[in-house]
Amino acid sequence: MKSSRLEAFSDGVLAIIITIMVLELKVPANGQDFSALRPLLPKFLAYILSFLYVGIYWNNHHHLFQIIEKINGKVLWANLGLLFFLSLIPFSTDWMGANNFGENPVAVYGVVLLGAACS
Repeated sequence: MKSSRLEAFSDGVLAIIITIMVLELKVPANGQDFSALRPLLPKFLAYILSFLYVGIYWNNHHHLFQIIEKINGKVLWANLGLLFFLSLIPFSTDWMGANNFGENPVAVYGVVLLGAACS
């Protein structure tokens, strides 16, 4: 298998992850001024943080697959493990932002990032 197929699949998954995260940012129901956006600030900050993390993983993934010559089963499973943990980022981001960076949501977010880093 060529690495380009795996890269394309991974790029698609990462694009979906970012799309899911941004769709969780809801427009305020009332208010046309900037003060109406104030309650969204924690969710927006969580989105920015997660967008940066996903972007870093995408960039590193791209550079890694520029040097890989052959894809085997081990590489496929390792990549799938990474994508699994990255796919949990939208959930943990939304929970963290919705609860103003509470202790448990931040802990779950950290566990998700740790899992991605280890994979």
